[in-house]
Amino acid sequence: MSPIAWLSGLFHSLVSWLVEVVGAMGYPGIVALMFLESSFFPFPSEVVIPPAGYLASKGLMNPVAVTLCGIAGSLLGAYFNYYIAVRWGRRFFDRFGKYFFVSPEALDKAEVFFARHGHISTFTARLLPVIRQYVSLPAGLARMNLLKFGVYTGLGSGIWVVALTALGYFIGGAGDAMYEGLRKITIGFVACCAAIVAAYVIWNMRRSRSGLENEKKGR
Repeated sequence: MSPIAWLSGLFHSLVSWLVEVVGAMGYPGIVALMFLESSFFPFPSEVVIPPAGYLASKGLMNPVAVTLCGIAGSLLGAYFNYYIAVRWGRRFFDRFGKYFFVSPEALDKAEVFFARHGHISTFTARLLPVIRQYVSLPAGLARMNLLKFGVYTGLGSGIWVVALTALGYFIGGAGDAMYEGLRKITIGFVACCAAIVAAYVIWNMRRSRSGLENEKKGR
């Protein structure tokens, strides 16, 4: 059996199991599982929301409620990570950062970076695999504005959850098709985030250049 076929079979079994779990736990289960996904626990949303979307297609759940519960769980997990970073993060890195090659100067630069670009970083990271769970930590270390953090986390998480709910709703419980759909969605979001970041960098460069020119004219 090829590695791809093995992964597809494993994913199909996992989806079948999660359909049963989500069906038994209901909406609180979605919130709880998405809380785990959004915090630092390695529990991917890719295997939580699509089964709930599938149940919604069968009339056993409401797709809007599934989406709202997914976003709520994501926000709760993100704020949990944020609090952990605010409460213990800086103290930890000030004491042990040298063992991880993280200097106080690097932390200061990270704070400045998130003060300037935290919104775009938080939004795009929520659309990307792996790092979506961990972007809350540097945001907390930098003490990013809580309202901004919540808004951009909610926007990014909302788009991701809507996409996963639609995938489960329209494709259903077919493991192979869902696996392929997830792969395409992930590639699409990576491409979109790359384009957004590139556009943001270009816009910032032009704005900085324009500001320098205006400053020279003012002199």
